[in-house]
Amino acid sequence: MDMKKFVPVMITPFNLKAKVDLDVVSHLVDFYLAAGVKGFFANCLSSEMYSITEDERLQLTQHIMRYVNGRVPVVATGSFGLTVYDKAEFTKKIYDTGIDAVILITGHYANVEDSDEVLLKNFDRMFALTGNIPLGMYECPAPYKRILGTDVFKQLLSANRMVYHKDTSIDLEKVKAKLDILKSTSNKLEFYDAHSPNAMYSIQMGAKGMSSISGNFYPEILVWMVNNASDPTKQEQVKWLQAEISRVDPLIHIAYPMSAKYFLRKRGLPVRTISRATALELTPEQKRTLDEIHTSFENWCTQLNIKPVDIEQLMLPKYPLDAAI
Repeated sequence: MDMKKFVPVMITPFNLKAKVDLDVVSHLVDFYLAAGVKGFFANCLSSEMYSITEDERLQLTQHIMRYVNGRVPVVATGSFGLTVYDKAEFTKKIYDTGIDAVILITGHYANVEDSDEVLLKNFDRMFALTGNIPLGMYECPAPYKRILGTDVFKQLLSANRMVYHKDTSIDLEKVKAKLDILKSTSNKLEFYDAHSPNAMYSIQMGAKGMSSISGNFYPEILVWMVNNASDPTKQEQVKWLQAEISRVDPLIHIAYPMSAKYFLRKRGLPVRTISRATALELTPEQKRTLDEIHTSFENWCTQLNIKPVDIEQLMLPKYPLDAAI
């Protein structure tokens, strides 16, 4: 049986001086693993990768690798630098941390006005410059979202270098078209959908798993979904949960990743609501909305007999929610 996976896009905790807090990173790894995740996407957009330095990207990824210690696979973004050569050099550096694959942002290989031919040419150069390093694709929303068409997706697969794809198409027809191409090949690429409202449908269509920001709020829920989406005996529960996930999904995107940090802190994790990507604080209304979603999360767990991660059992320090942060 093909094991389905939930792979969180990891957030980056910062201390009071806005430095990467590696101790809290370790707590987060424990939390994710206790929730049942089957991998990690480190140094990604949720990690505020554009707001940390090259050295911090490497240090953060290295720490995660050492702490995970082979328990699950880890991937991380590597396509940083002005030129394709620069991107290849950073890819080598981050691969040397021990990760399983280096993820390439599709928008890093062509400008918004460039044709697909430009993108494919730059990917070919990247392949040539990176030896046998396993690579992946990510249609990251920044610097702009470059959605891969089916022809481009097929050509990139044919290079036999891609082992991972994080899809942000949102459109289920586009997701299905790519999955159909993947099924028609012997390629071992793992396909992950980033859009939580697609979860049930993408898994049922053959995606390997999900990799969505909702995993930074309630990973237990997404783990349950990927494990049960195709179970014929649980379709009523699956459809109900999918409707609930879809209902709150637009709300958790507001002020993200601050929203996730607030939510995790509410759950008892020592994550400060400090971000380098935004200097804005959550409004009282935004906090109330997240409090309501937390109540919904508790209800989902009750209805589906899901046991939320016991933070105290993980021996994590508890911070009062009204403490200065």
